Order: sequence, then structure tokens, then C-alpha cells
Amino acid sequence: MGTTFLHAHAAHADALQALASANAELRAAAARREAFRPTLAFLYFTDHHAAHAEALLAALRSAWPGVAAVGGVGIGVAASGVEYFDEPGLALMLCDLPRTSFTLFHGRAPLARDDACAALVHADPATPDLAALIGELSDRLPTGYLFGGLASSRTRTLTLADGVFEGGLSGVAFGRDVPLLSRVTQGCQPLGKPRRVTAAEGNLVFELDGEPALPLWLNELDIDARQMAKVIDALRRTLVGLTDEGDEALTRGGQFGADTRVRHLIGLDATRQALAVADAVAAGTQFAFCTRNVEAARRDLVRVCSELREEAESAAAPRRIAGAIYVSCTGRGGAHFGAPSAELQIVRRALGDVPLVGFYAAGEIARHHLYGYTGVLTTFLD
Repeated sequence: MGTTFLHAHAAHADALQALASANAELRAAAARREAFRPTLAFLYFTDHHAAHAEALLAALRSAWPGVAAVGGVGIGVAASGVEYFDEPGLALMLCDLPRTSFTLFHGRAPLARDDACAALVHADPATPDLAALIGELSDRLPTGYLFGGLASSRTRTLTLADGVFEGGLSGVAFGRDVPLLSRVTQGCQPLGKPRRVTAAEGNLVFELDGEPALPLWLNELDIDARQMAKVIDALRRTLVGLTDEGDEALTRGGQFGADTRVRHLIGLDATRQALAVADAVAAGTQFAFCTRNVEAARRDLVRVCSELREEAESAAAPRRIAGAIYVSCTGRGGAHFGAPSAELQIVRRALGDVPLVGFYAAGEIARHHLYGYTGVLTTFLD
């Protein structure tokens, strides 16, 4: 018998009552598995409960003595087939990984594990130089693989790693003996072909394929520069997909590949015919205008779930998906997929009825990149 994952979720205005409900469900499930001795807990709760984070962590430790705990706050949290978005709720998953298989880290105890194959990372979006910190953490892993996201909250923005932390990065690193698979699912539709940035400085893009960026964008959207109201409206609606030179920008289906980071257009410079992007952009970067698209997001989500199942089942020694972590963007939550919990129901139908928890993030982390409008689905194999 391999590693066991058990999960539960609950909605209640009282944070401790919500946790008690989840714990009761988990105790019942654990009782049916006499050998189950949990070592690691993943706890995510909505920002309605952020004020009670310390009390939640203390109650979790009391209910499951000796269990290490990671997690954090989100405007929404996820479980198998259900989300709690903009309402009080929490999701809790326990597993019995060997204690030697994982190591927690945070600002006061940096990651110092040489054999880590991957790490679940939670971060405060207000942390200075966050992208650089994510890159540095990725560089410490032999594989470079990170997955996770930025905590999201209208109150306290915090993360958990056997303590409550505001600011910086925290999480858990896994050793090579923890088999896992991970995929990024995109949520935007390209509006045209990728172009190459040929002149840029900081977050200003001056030229695409040798042409001034601003008129090229207006041309692509068929907008008259003199119609300022339409220009401003288009600026609010248009996003851009950025892909490093040499990486795959589009898949065969014409969708963005996993290496593309979606960013907002945040302004324009009519004098210099430039566009301002919510990220630093280097010459050579592949650049494509895009927009959020529910159908494209739904198709891509089904695709990555199917790929994860097929890869697990078609290996030389087929594996079972024992548990999963799903981090999605706050911009994908609520009724974005057509109805409340629709996104998580797609995952459940496509991936199967496996224990799953996660949260809706202010930015998603995969490998060494920080994404937006994506989902990062990671599965643990038995």
C-alpha cells in the first residue's frame, strides 16, 4: 500500500467550526484505514477566516498531533468538485508521506535540501523582488520545479509553514522519492500570431517585428487612434502573452503553450508609439496579444487533466493518482466557467475522483515563472 491522501472541506462563518467539520469527516475516513498516520497537512481557507489563521493552525495541530502544516489564504479555495469563492470556507488534505520525504521552509528557515525534486511554494504578492526570489528558489532545486501561487486576500495576506507568515515565501519541498506530475493550463486566447520584441526598455515595448508597437496593436484590433474611448476600452480588455525566446509560444491547437506568461497592458505612450506591459520585457521575447476566453480555458483544462492521467497510467509501471493540488487564478473563480464550482467539476470529471485541495491565487507559480489567468495542477502518484 502506498501513500494515502484524504481530504475534506467545509463552509461555516465560524473558522474553528468549519475546521471541526472537516476534521470530523477526516477522522471517519481515517478510521477506515487503520494504518493511516498523517504526517503532512495542506490547509487553505478563504480570507473571511484570515483573522483566525493562528487559531486554525493551533486547532489543526491539536486535532492531528505531530502533523506538519502548509497552506495559506485565498479569496477562494478549492476541493474536489467544489469551490468556495468569496464566502467563508476551507479545504484540508492529509497525507502519510514518510517524514524524510519532505521539508518545510519559510523566511526564517530557508530551503536547504539537496535532493529536493520539487517544491510547493506559497508567497505574499507584496514581497519585494518576488519574481527574482522565485527564480532563486528554483535554482536551488536540481530539477528547478516549483508549483504553487501567491496568497490572495482583502484582509491579511498570509501563508502557513508550521507557523503563520506575512511576507516572503514559504512551503514544502519534496524528495526524489515523491513521484508527482504537474501541468499549467492557460485561460487566454491569442488574438493573432506571436511577434518578436525588437525594441524594449523596462516595461515599455517600442517595436514588434521591427514595427512601432502602438500602431500595430491598433491595426490588429481595427481601432482608430482618434477614437480615444475605444482605445481606452481596448486597453482594459487586451492582455499580452510573453514567451521567452526559443520556448514554445503556441501549441498545435493554436493555444498558448505552458511557457507563456499572460500580463496586462497597463498604458501607452503615443509620443514614442509604445505599449506599457505589467512586466519587464526584453528584446527577443515572443509577444502575442490575447484575451480571456472561457471556451479555450475549458478545453485546455480538460487537456491537461487527460495528459496527467494518461502519463500516470501509461508508464512502464502504471501509477495511481493518489492526491492533487490545484492553484487557479482569482480571475478564473466564481462563475467565470459558467457557474459556481464549474472549474472544479471539470477537473473532477477529467481527472477522476481523487482527493484535491487548492486555492485561488493572485498569481500562479510553475517552474521558475510567475503566471496569471492560469491553473497549475499537480498530482501525487502512488
